[in-house]
Amino acid sequence: MKNSIYIDILKEKNNFNNYFKKLLSSQLSTTYLEKVMEYSALNGGKRIRPYLVKQFSLIKKIRSTNYNRVSSAIEIIHSYSLIHDDLPSMDNDDYRRGKLSAHKKYNEAQAILAGDSLHDLAFEILADKKTCNDTKIRIEIIKYLSKSIGSKGLAGGQSLDLIYEKKKVNINEIKRMYLMKTGALFRFCCISPLMIANSSKKEIAFASDYGNFFGLIFQIVDDFIDINGNKNNIGKTPGKDIKQMKSTFANYYKNQNIKKVCFKLKSNFYSKHKYYLNKWKKLDKILDYLISQLN
Repeated sequence: MKNSIYIDILKEKNNFNNYFKKLLSSQLSTTYLEKVMEYSALNGGKRIRPYLVKQFSLIKKIRSTNYNRVSSAIEIIHSYSLIHDDLPSMDNDDYRRGKLSAHKKYNEAQAILAGDSLHDLAFEILADKKTCNDTKIRIEIIKYLSKSIGSKGLAGGQSLDLIYEKKKVNINEIKRMYLMKTGALFRFCCISPLMIANSSKKEIAFASDYGNFFGLIFQIVDDFIDINGNKNNIGKTPGKDIKQMKSTFANYYKNQNIKKVCFKLKSNFYSKHKYYLNKWKKLDKILDYLISQLN
């Protein structure tokens, strides 16, 4: 029997994809560059980031017309990052989500430009008043996303990922890298709906911690699957982390039960945030589902 969270994620993925296709169709034409952009943005994916945006939006009763645009901006940013991540100068992967990477389907120059253009499109969507009527809040959201994907967030984390290759780094350095390259964007997914709702500082602080923790576990799971999965179920070249001698949780803990390590981290996280995890029980179940993938 499939986990209820898994079923919910699949349902919401389909709902989001229907909206996302229509939005991109309204924003993009048929130029060569925009075909590359569309290919990369609609090239499969779990859509877990839009899922998190929706969960926090439902908690604060935010309208779908608002949160779907935030979700789209996030997924567009994620797509841009994957295009660049797969480039020969970065992680050098020919496949993404079971299909050819953008630079292999088209060419490297067009892939770079498509990534840059997707990056800009995300901010264009967020800047529109359809995302949020309050101009001040829109500016704050844009400012926060900018920080999340720059040198102190996604890009900075990817830089560390490359720097740490073939080097012995401690677990705190690995955690810092994870929180930047993966956690920063998940943190935005959790905080942005609360920003729209003018939530309290305590709730936003919890959302920040939740996004960080979700990103940490998500990256641990992703690294574990890279080692233990195959091309069919992970959609990209397996075993690249070992081949490139990446610094990961899986490599650091080696033969230890990584699932037990994650549940211990979860126990500590729950102890700190049991008020909100009891209040918003689904968020707790989502974390348990994430860890359950470490089989």
